[in-house]
Amino acid sequence: MLVGLGLMAVPLLAAILTALLQMRVLADTGQRIIVEGVTAARASQSLFAEIASLERTARLFNVLNDGKLLDLYRSEDERLAATRDQLRRHATAETQHTLDALGELQAATRFVVLSSPASSGAASAADLSTRFARLSVLVEQVAQQSNAAVDTEVAALEAQTLHARQTLLWESALFVPLMLVAVLVLTIGVGRPLRQLDRAISELGEGNLTNTIAVPGPHDLERLGRQLEWLRQRLLELAHERNRFLRHMSHELKTPLANIREGTELLMDGAVGELDPNQREVAAILRENGIKLQRMIENLLSFSAWQTSSVGLEPTEFRLRPLVKQVLENQQLTLLSQRVRLEVRIEDITLVADRGKIRLILENLISNAVKYSPKGGSIHVRARSTGAQLVLDVADAGPGIPPEDRVHIFEAFYTGRAARSTAVKGTGIGLSVVLEFVSAHSGTVEIIDGEFPGAHFRITMPMRATAGDEPATTVAKPKTHAHAA
Repeated sequence: MLVGLGLMAVPLLAAILTALLQMRVLADTGQRIIVEGVTAARASQSLFAEIASLERTARLFNVLNDGKLLDLYRSEDERLAATRDQLRRHATAETQHTLDALGELQAATRFVVLSSPASSGAASAADLSTRFARLSVLVEQVAQQSNAAVDTEVAALEAQTLHARQTLLWESALFVPLMLVAVLVLTIGVGRPLRQLDRAISELGEGNLTNTIAVPGPHDLERLGRQLEWLRQRLLELAHERNRFLRHMSHELKTPLANIREGTELLMDGAVGELDPNQREVAAILRENGIKLQRMIENLLSFSAWQTSSVGLEPTEFRLRPLVKQVLENQQLTLLSQRVRLEVRIEDITLVADRGKIRLILENLISNAVKYSPKGGSIHVRARSTGAQLVLDVADAGPGIPPEDRVHIFEAFYTGRAARSTAVKGTGIGLSVVLEFVSAHSGTVEIIDGEFPGAHFRITMPMRATAGDEPATTVAKPKTHAHAA
């Protein structure tokens, strides 16, 4: 992938370097033209001024015949020669020819001025006027030729600038489509693997370890896909190990628990003699906690079985009201000890669903409500049909669900803050089992606010399920907190 990006960058870098070089050349040329033009203009002005000064000095010497004026004429003549040499360095061939003629005329004039006697009269003055007039004409010609040379170079710079602009336009017209094609190829070649990686990471984060991760594309992304596949395999192995451990421990616990429950039932039935009220109360407590422990072990087994996908839906037709009654009867001792008041409103609904899983859903939700309801509180259990959907509500009068627990409430083995502060401890998988079994029936679980003071769970699911249903729905995002069974 990095090689591809490098290949894409090479034409762009080449175009940028070419543009920079052309801009540098144009800038240097423009700077040179400006410097030479300014130098030529100043030198031409100096020539005019120096010739005028020479003429004035020569005329004064012709009149006054003062030797000091000759010395002044020599120094001014040298300055004129220096200015002429300076102008010659950057002049064109035509201008150099004119400067040579100017130098010859300057030398002849110097000879005339320095060798002619001051008494030569008007003829000498007329000759000087002619000579200096010719010098002025030559200087004017030099100035015009210098300006013409600057104009020529400026025109050449304009043509060079236009050519560079056209070259850059052609390069842009060539490189832009190539870059667009390269970007499109890179987007298709890299975008699809990146989306596959994103989907694979999301599935791993959600605990979906069933889909094999294979990412075709650039070598780096393929390697990352192989790493994710290795991670998926490792997580899958760990999940299988955890589920095997849960199944093993649950089965190991069920045998002594069955003996404990059988002995408790024998005591309650008076098989070893009639019990007095205190003894019967103790036996009832043993029986109640044995039932709770059995329900926890069943939850562990159900959760483990579901995680390994070894158990699917076994839909049968049954009435909901007798099932709810059976679940409430199993909770009767706990309800009486907590002095919890039940408000049950179950419509006479016939479902086609997995009866065992619906029973576990009800047992976990009602057990959860009993656990968090205060003594003398109320638990509300309602069920109604809306078209082809069943709406089941279970609510308590407890403290409600803290906000920090809501995000994790349906995660396996998570116990919320309220669960850690209560005397009744759970496994932390009750609500996870509820979510799994509801999702298996293509239903949703919501946490409702405002209708009851405590936690309010609402289940919406089809009234007729099929054996092919799979967990495909997600839990609605709750607005306040939840506690785990």
